[in-house]
Amino acid sequence: MSDALRTDVCILGGGPGGSSTAIQLARHGIDALLVDQARFPRDKVCGDALSGKVMRTLERLDPDLAANVKAGASGLPSWGVIFVAPSGRALRVPFSRTTGLGEAPGVIMPRLRFDDLLFQHVRGLHGITVIEGVAAKDFDHASGYWHIGLSNGRTVNARIVIDASGANSTFARKVAGLPMEPKHHAAGVRAYFSGVHDLDPQGFIELIFLKDLLPGYLWVFPLPGGRANVGLGLRSDVVRDRRVDLKTLLTELVSSHPQLQARFAHANMEGRVQGMGLPLASKRHSLSGEGYLLVGDAGHLIDPFTGEGISHAMISGVHAADVAHGMITRGDFSVSAAKQYDQRVWKRLGKELAISTRLQRMANQAWLFDLVVDRANRNPALADTISSMFTDLDLRERLKKPGFYMDLLLGRAPGPR
Repeated sequence: MSDALRTDVCILGGGPGGSSTAIQLARHGIDALLVDQARFPRDKVCGDALSGKVMRTLERLDPDLAANVKAGASGLPSWGVIFVAPSGRALRVPFSRTTGLGEAPGVIMPRLRFDDLLFQHVRGLHGITVIEGVAAKDFDHASGYWHIGLSNGRTVNARIVIDASGANSTFARKVAGLPMEPKHHAAGVRAYFSGVHDLDPQGFIELIFLKDLLPGYLWVFPLPGGRANVGLGLRSDVVRDRRVDLKTLLTELVSSHPQLQARFAHANMEGRVQGMGLPLASKRHSLSGEGYLLVGDAGHLIDPFTGEGISHAMISGVHAADVAHGMITRGDFSVSAAKQYDQRVWKRLGKELAISTRLQRMANQAWLFDLVVDRANRNPALADTISSMFTDLDLRERLKKPGFYMDLLLGRAPGPR
């Protein structure tokens, strides 16, 4: 044990959730060790869209870092979202209509670049030690410490483990006991294309709900230089029951579907189609235990409707750091002390995740989805409400109103009650 590394907090994973946790811990003056099995920069299969929630969380953590992301040459400002219903009718919702900001609230940037910007920032933080290229393999809790065995043969002794190691987290599965439930999990695939026709000049992201793909969707997210991140996601139980090969399906759709064929007629795929797992927050569960907290994908916090996980990873990471600071200050690492984290996360995200779960179910009914898009095209207030899922301004207040869900489904303007 003489070679053991001792720390207050061990963060597993250096993605946006882990990096946000580290930044907030440093602000509290808490020492931490961050361990990631990859070496940065590393790619991450994702849609690459950084929503307004991501950028606002980043601005609160470090305004200069947020400015660097916005100024990055590899990022494209995004001014809105386009929903395409199964009928083919599009709902175009500018983010600016709800934000009132003079700059684009969102950015589309490859995760290879975004994650590395955050990770390299963490490297320079006082009190944060980074170990990369090393996996955390074994976990044992005894005498008030977590004893973490690393793949390089060393051991970490930590009061608190904050697991931000992603959708395939060993800790979340083996220690926290979070199962992979196909009904609350999605499979996704992604490829980069050049030469896609008719990409939105204002960087609007496109969510295309094809009838044969429901309750999933296909996305087209523009990138600098005329490139695009193109992919699709579908709930894992549906993939299983339909026996779908998503990689094959993506290539077939862009080459032959009537809504896509012309746009991809002269497009070239860069590299190959890559897959990912998306643990969805359509089922509420425990995010903590004695001396540990689960952040982002490791805690199954991905939005069930939009598929967004970056903002939730960052938001939960900030809460994890705040709760860890309190636990260390009080010297209380009990289950009840850690439960404060669950309370904060579900208070912050629970309502909007509940409506996303309802919208996911609605999307399975093509006629109902067509109806909502049709009504929203004629009702700016309803369109703004949907936009708020991405810009995150007053949506949480709207969700507290008793008649909100009926308003949404009936296409009425959600008003004061």
